Amino acid sequence: MSLRSHLVLLASLVVVGACGSNEPASQPASSASASPPAAASAASGPRVFFVEPQNGATVKSPVHLTFGIENYQLAAVPPGTVETSRPGMGHHHVGIDTDCLSSGATIVKGTPSWVHFGDGKAEIDMQLPPGQHKLTLQLGDDLHKTIEGLCQTVTVNVTE
Repeated sequence: MSLRSHLVLLASLVVVGACGSNEPASQPASSASASPPAAASAASGPRVFFVEPQNGATVKSPVHLTFGIENYQLAAVPPGTVETSRPGMGHHHVGIDTDCLSSGATIVKGTPSWVHFGDGKAEIDMQLPPGQHKLTLQLGDDLHKTIEGLCQTVTVNVTE
């Protein structure tokens, strides 16, 4: 296993550990260098963002996607039937070649254009065909309803 794989695994374990707590995460689910200082981010409110790839990047498939979150808790959807969402908690969804959905919209599971991360993960290696693709990161609550303002879109060019 490469050093990068070890670091990604370690970061994933840290994220999973933070998700087990009922307290809001004090650090983003990404490296500190990928986000502004805590004082600046607290003033700007919650946000989700792509740590990688960056907007406009040229990449090869499979494309490694890593997501960040600030001032909001990343949490897996509870097991069983979920009838209400937990305030201040959500999980990532990635839309392929689609825009952000409106606030409160349900992100439909099982559609080819949206990948759900109900397990609370913050990264994936994604197969994409060559060409330009719009990737949309959108946070959803336990009921898969979008949360106002927690969406970011980047465009990447896949070469092979």
